[in-house]
Amino acid sequence: MLGCVLAFAGGCRATYYGQAIQGQWHLLAYRQPIARVLASPQTDAELKEKLLLVGRLCDFAQHQLKLPAQGQYVSFVDVGRKHVLWNVYAAPEFSIEAKTWWYPVVGRLKYRGYFAETDALRCAAKLRQKGWDTYVGGVDAYSTLGWFKEPVLSTFIREPEPELAGIIFHELAHEKLFAGGDTDFNEAFATVVEQEGVRRWLATNGATEALRRFEQELLANDEFQKLLEQARQKLREIYEAPLPANPGQDSIEARRKAKAATFDWLRAECARLDKTLGGGSRFGRWASNQLNNAKLASEDAYHRFVPALRALMAQNRNDMEAFYSECKRLAKMPKARRHAALEKLKSPQPLS
Repeated sequence: MLGCVLAFAGGCRATYYGQAIQGQWHLLAYRQPIARVLASPQTDAELKEKLLLVGRLCDFAQHQLKLPAQGQYVSFVDVGRKHVLWNVYAAPEFSIEAKTWWYPVVGRLKYRGYFAETDALRCAAKLRQKGWDTYVGGVDAYSTLGWFKEPVLSTFIREPEPELAGIIFHELAHEKLFAGGDTDFNEAFATVVEQEGVRRWLATNGATEALRRFEQELLANDEFQKLLEQARQKLREIYEAPLPANPGQDSIEARRKAKAATFDWLRAECARLDKTLGGGSRFGRWASNQLNNAKLASEDAYHRFVPALRALMAQNRNDMEAFYSECKRLAKMPKARRHAALEKLKSPQPLS
């Protein structure tokens, strides 16, 4: 995901920008060269192994995926908390379209990021008072788009190898290409690069079983995303249905009940999907808490155009350079034209 801290480029005009500057300064001030961390007798064996793995992942990203990894992830920061950021998402009570915020440099994004969870929760509470649906989600990694050399963070370094590889490739992809004010395109681009990168990393290292599990996870997530799109379509029909010229409270309450029923359906379907997959309950857990328009919007921001960009990758025979060239061409288009082109590519595509 993109770092909200880029907003500080506009100067400390308000409390939001102030916390962004302070949070980013903390990461810069407390980072340590990885070589020093590796040499320290206080560093445990698992952390040393993962830090060495990051070096190999960056080398792979630079030479095999053609990502700008030179000089990145050569320092380490113990953040001292569960997440490095908390993102606030918001959507109107009767719309699945996410609220956007404008930032200097990066334009409009579909989230508001905070380095302290209390600040994010406070922002969400204020929005709810104004009638918005809200969702607050923790973030373990972000990109500054090359403004700073990215450090390895304690919030993600202990992830299993495929997840760690995915995080590194995803964030470097943001530095490779960025279209101002287009969260959906940027996140889909980084996600597709991440997925292709992890596949290649695991295949290159002969991790056959890990690759099989990774492909299964992608297929499972595709099924989950299909459910979310079905829920969005049901909600669109509810929200776009005409109301009386002077709608009374009964009409509004009827719409709220239909909305609630749709989310009940989604909860049940997510639980069913978990059972179909033969174990675990991650989709059911996702649907059990804070399920509303804003939470749906948070997923849409990352996955809306993934099928389209997978199709573009396939059209270019999984050639990374050719894929990047086509994505750069899309990024130069006006946003509306770019989205129209992506919609044409969104027919279902196989994962390989």
